Amino acid sequence: MSAHLLRGLAANPALPDELLDRLIGRLADGPLARASSLQGAAPATGPDEDEDDEDEHDEDEHDEELGPALSERTDLGPARTAALAACDEGAALQLAYAGLLDAAEVDAVARPAVALALLGEGLGPPDWARLLAARPDREVRRRLASGPGLPLDVVERLAADPDVEVVAELALWTTEPSVAARLAAHPHAEVRRGAASNEATPPTALAALITGEGTAPAASCLVCEHEEIPFTHDPYCSRTDCDLRGGAACAGGHESTLHEILQQAARNPATPVAAAASLTGHPSMLIRWALAERADLSQESYARLAADPVPAVRSEVAGNPAVGEPLIRALAAGGADGIAADLAGNPRVPLDVLAHLAAVTRLGPVLLPRIASASPAELADAAASPDARVRRLVAERRYLAPELRDALAADPDASVVNAVAPHPGLPDALLRAMVARHGVRVLARVAANPDAPPALLEELARHDPPVRRAFRAIAVHPHATAAALLACLDDRRARPLAARHPAMAPEVLVGLLTDDDHEVARAAAANPALPVGVMAGLLTGGP
Repeated sequence: MSAHLLRGLAANPALPDELLDRLIGRLADGPLARASSLQGAAPATGPDEDEDDEDEHDEDEHDEELGPALSERTDLGPARTAALAACDEGAALQLAYAGLLDAAEVDAVARPAVALALLGEGLGPPDWARLLAARPDREVRRRLASGPGLPLDVVERLAADPDVEVVAELALWTTEPSVAARLAAHPHAEVRRGAASNEATPPTALAALITGEGTAPAASCLVCEHEEIPFTHDPYCSRTDCDLRGGAACAGGHESTLHEILQQAARNPATPVAAAASLTGHPSMLIRWALAERADLSQESYARLAADPVPAVRSEVAGNPAVGEPLIRALAAGGADGIAADLAGNPRVPLDVLAHLAAVTRLGPVLLPRIASASPAELADAAASPDARVRRLVAERRYLAPELRDALAADPDASVVNAVAPHPGLPDALLRAMVARHGVRVLARVAANPDAPPALLEELARHDPPVRRAFRAIAVHPHATAAALLACLDDRRARPLAARHPAMAPEVLVGLLTDDDHEVARAAAANPALPVGVMAGLLTGGP
């Protein structure tokens, strides 16, 4: 049987318990299961194992996505969860991250990745951390260093790890301020880089990373450790054994890593404002850009960054909620040179400025933060604007007062109607009137209305000319009928969506199981309307 159909069955919410057990059993008989179990031992196999039977299911056994697909089910129960995790690493990891795996059944030595996942969710015993900190595998120790709630003795052991990348990972994630402060002064620049990003690093230590005061210069970096300096790493490096970041460079002063330290410290909200603001005039655009993200600079600093020659820096300032109204108005009055959309997305932009911005730039079909927070009176004023572009901004907000919503639905401008069309609560008559007045310009959004009745959806699916985006909206609509879904199969992108819809006719689903598009066939196999007999047939060598 094709692997994509098995994955579809694995996701089918109507799969009977007997078939679910058989599906897990097929996975448990596979080679991945024989490689390991939760306790690290291979499952026993009988001496008379049928090799022909193994060949028959070879494709199923090697399907690495089947286990994770099964692990997403909500009806497994403890016994099936344990069985699934025992035979599939991907499923075990997914179950562990979901907090569904019993730590008592896991051998941390045999399956360190699963143990790390459980520790990350706070479900593993502290002794696991001590055990994994002693593992020879650097990647295991590095992943452990990024985990929460580590015992202090494990933190100290990782801080003294012989591999600098493990120590750097700890510097990035530790929540122990004293450890972070110590690592911020580590002789290796890569470790300091991790501490510069960590909000647990004390402010004085972060300031020292910027000013250099009270801290000895870094003695090494990843570049000079592995390359003869001066060296600049080719960003398109083709060496398979090279782990250096693109653009990494060292001429004896660990230049690229020190630059990254400044960049991370500038962005870190725990860095003292005075130290961060000292970088406002730094020659590096990346550092100024990071600084522009901060929410605690003075308005003078923001004004200086707003005049930056680099558009990305100006855009970051324009959208920053910490920027005051005077600067927002000054930026808008100056023509909003390439940053109008960023200004419009600022939660603090005044509504009159927002109206001006809507007239000078294309803002797109999005709900802007200032509209989302507007009062009913402000919304009513904006909805009465003579400019359709302003009315459209209001129409993007859901759960408007019914009278305001219905007035926007009757707007003479198609863009306003298109924005309000998906609003819940619109009556059938008004939805039909919208289509009658504006046709294909609003049809897809009307089809997306959660209250669109089945009869209307059928009419929209048969519309001439057809509207492809409407097919995609109908294919996922809870009110869609079998007839409407059948029409959706004509659209390539709507086809797999319609194949998964529970209202699809069972006889059509059976045909879709052999569709040339595996995504469509998989969706049909996952459809709860698929007859149980067909599901059973798939497990015994069906399509």
